[in-house]
Amino acid sequence: MVYKRKKQHRGDTHLKKGWRTKRRKKDLDEIDEDLKEQNVEQLLNQEVDFDKPGSAQHYCIHCARYFVNETALQTHFNTKVHKRRLKALELEPYSIEESERAAGKGNYVAPQKRKIETVTKDSLNKIDADVEPDIKAIKLKE
Repeated sequence: MVYKRKKQHRGDTHLKKGWRTKRRKKDLDEIDEDLKEQNVEQLLNQEVDFDKPGSAQHYCIHCARYFVNETALQTHFNTKVHKRRLKALELEPYSIEESERAAGKGNYVAPQKRKIETVTKDSLNKIDADVEPDIKAIKLKE
């Protein structure tokens, strides 16, 4: 009888976890935490780290990915992967309070949709530039 190769893996249960977690990225609730103002500023203005791609200077907050240069980051913003992530982040993340309401400890409130836009260093600087004159005007009035 001729040896016939089997088409499925056998005895690979010790490898399955590695396959599932090989390219694991941050979950949506972790990214939602990163989208808070103080965390955004820290992530976009990271110190130089030569172990990360692009020395950790080109980072997409929504996808939790580092890029080699600014061009690669800008082209990433136009990809389906990035747009899908923005769409997924529109819904508020599942919380403990929501799970309790679903279990019958309160009234159910449907998750709210919010508008998510791509955040870059340039857009962050524009927001800061718009806010600073207002702060200066308030200080002058006092």
